Amino acid sequence: MQKPKPPFSLFYLILSLLFLPSQSSTINNATNTIAQQFKEAPQFYNSPNCPSITDDNDGDSNDKKGNLDDMYICSDQAVHVAMTLDTTYIRGSMAAILSVLQHSSCPQNIFFHFVSSSNASLLYATIFKSFPYLKFQLYPFHDSTVSGIISTSIRSALDCPLNYARSYLANLLPLCVRRVVYLDSDLILVDDISKLAATPLGETSVLAAPEYCNANFTSYFTPTFWSNPSLSLTFADRKACYFNTGVMVIDLERWRAGDYTTKIEEWMELQKRMRIYELGSLPPFLLVFAGKIAPVDHRWNQHGLGGDNFRGLCRDLHFGPVSLLHWSGKGKPWARLDANRPCPLDALWAPYDLLQTPFSLDS
Repeated sequence: MQKPKPPFSLFYLILSLLFLPSQSSTINNATNTIAQQFKEAPQFYNSPNCPSITDDNDGDSNDKKGNLDDMYICSDQAVHVAMTLDTTYIRGSMAAILSVLQHSSCPQNIFFHFVSSSNASLLYATIFKSFPYLKFQLYPFHDSTVSGIISTSIRSALDCPLNYARSYLANLLPLCVRRVVYLDSDLILVDDISKLAATPLGETSVLAAPEYCNANFTSYFTPTFWSNPSLSLTFADRKACYFNTGVMVIDLERWRAGDYTTKIEEWMELQKRMRIYELGSLPPFLLVFAGKIAPVDHRWNQHGLGGDNFRGLCRDLHFGPVSLLHWSGKGKPWARLDANRPCPLDALWAPYDLLQTPFSLDS
């Protein structure tokens, strides 16, 4: 079994504060302004029927938390969740984490894989302060990995290099991690994530996600794309169905075997030359995977609650049951709540908000 990468642990954080005084002042100031804004979340415990996870990894570790994390990072019995972290969306990330834990029957068996491109010490401290019991590892993502192949899109927020990190999870996470649930930061779960993680992928599918086959698929690509037969034939013999990349179950072994990161990069490089789509990281996923994924019930991504990409107008839930609410689009619930201009569904997000307020009992 592959030895996991050393986690960005509390041990390293303490070292940085002790021996890098010029940086520690900056980190401390940032921590005071961001990490201290959040309350500590309650701890959640496994139900009696949860599988027991034992230590089957012989890797060394630097602290007690590291030893505990090593037991889970390579376990197929753990539920592996991947998310990106940045200071802009950290408030949403904290709410998403809390919702996952609160609705899980085996919350102690969940291992989080966080990817960040900057402020690693600050983000680690923020997560650790609110979730001191959480099993997680933080991986660096370098903007230079994709900065040369990103094209501008209809909304500047979509051009952030970290938005493309989901295409590199198979490279960033240890090889022993075989399956992961990827989640965006602007969502909450109201159901047990283990149900989503257990989605059957069949014999060939690399990923699973809710599909929307009645969507106007042509609108995701430019006339340049559709008028070029060598490009438009990409979808020949494929049922071209839209899917939202903010919620995906990914078989990392199959991804690595098929070198799908390279396939996505090839489409991004073509986009730089002839502009075949207008959105950010979504169209390359559609070009590679649309019509080839394992379907997931729509309850697992009630998306679009942030409104459209220009105005962020209020939207209602899609018809049917709900397991996950996703504020994709321009409008984010925390921003609308702060502005005292919430949409009705933002009230469903508010109970998971860990931000300290003047009225917080533990502030």
